[in-house]
Amino acid sequence: MTTADAWSETPATALLVLSDGSVIEGQGLGATGQAVGEICFNTAMTGYQEILTDPSYSGQIITFTFPHIGNVGTNDEDIETVNMAADSGIRGVVLAAAITDPANYRAAKHLDAWLKSRNLIGISGIDTRALTALIREKGVPNGVIAHSPDGKFDVDALKTAARNWPGLVGMDLAKDASTTQSHQWHQTTWKWDEGYGEAKAGKFKVVAIDYGIKRNILRLLADAGCEVTVLPATATADDVLAQAPDGVFLSNGPGDPAATGDYAVPMIRKIVDAGVPTFGICLGHQMLALALGGKTLKMHQGHHGANHPVFDHTTGKVEITSMNHGFAVDADSLPDNVQQTHVSLFDGSNCGLAMKDKPVFSVQYHPEASPGPRDSHYLFKRFTDLMESAKSAA
Repeated sequence: MTTADAWSETPATALLVLSDGSVIEGQGLGATGQAVGEICFNTAMTGYQEILTDPSYSGQIITFTFPHIGNVGTNDEDIETVNMAADSGIRGVVLAAAITDPANYRAAKHLDAWLKSRNLIGISGIDTRALTALIREKGVPNGVIAHSPDGKFDVDALKTAARNWPGLVGMDLAKDASTTQSHQWHQTTWKWDEGYGEAKAGKFKVVAIDYGIKRNILRLLADAGCEVTVLPATATADDVLAQAPDGVFLSNGPGDPAATGDYAVPMIRKIVDAGVPTFGICLGHQMLALALGGKTLKMHQGHHGANHPVFDHTTGKVEITSMNHGFAVDADSLPDNVQQTHVSLFDGSNCGLAMKDKPVFSVQYHPEASPGPRDSHYLFKRFTDLMESAKSAA
């Protein structure tokens, strides 16, 4: 696919170069320079700042299918990255329309200025419908996003960089997204006219393993009555069990679960064998499946959006969920003592599992609703119920 700027006759100041050699022209925004990554698309209509600060997108260039991105500006509250010493790892952003001036009372900074401050490269004036159709047909491509205000590019070099980038398969990105040292989490969820709250003494001691964890997950754990200790992705089972936790949470994160699993899976196996109630989300779900004997696979286009219907076999209900993943659990590979609890109604892929003989479960999607619907908040109570039962039986 090769296009000129379909939206204006202004000379191109940005390029999106795909690994097949296609060159797409547009107008640059945000930081200047170039970055290489996997190009995915996201169908969410709201929450672009949460998406752009979600560490699970590390190594990816995000194409927004919704045409109006940036209208409400940015602020200092809607940020999901916990490790503020590092950026979210996102490589770039692709937009259909230019960013307008913000029109929202919470806006603190224009999206263009915010992208510059985070060294994120953007391109606008792109036919995102055509790009999305290409990804759906051929799968997620690797590519380079480049922004040069003078419009001068070494196109051959950009093509080479796009073609030679190895892709996300085999990449462990969780170490870079994770916190580097343990810390306590006390913030609760945002309320109208109040902002974020402060958690009181909790009933359950929870260790959250940070593979690229999102803030709102931690807030919902705090809301549910958990005293949360966050440990790095490389934490060992001894590190976790030394905290004497009532439960362990395995977080979302970027990259190939099999690669991160080289060091995470042995730890997860020991936690499961110890009988500690365990809850996983996204990458945590995938690595839990690996620890239980299952397999993961790379998806054709992945799931990225806030409108994905999922069926919960345990309740018989359909929930609309927020998703962001390019790898999935192979349901057919799950052992007999593990049941599939949730399934995507888009493509039938696995979206949840639970052990039949231990207090262990996980989901592929993002129940913290940041961004996205709140249909899945019940899962945090499911986790506390498991911890309550374990404490009662002790």
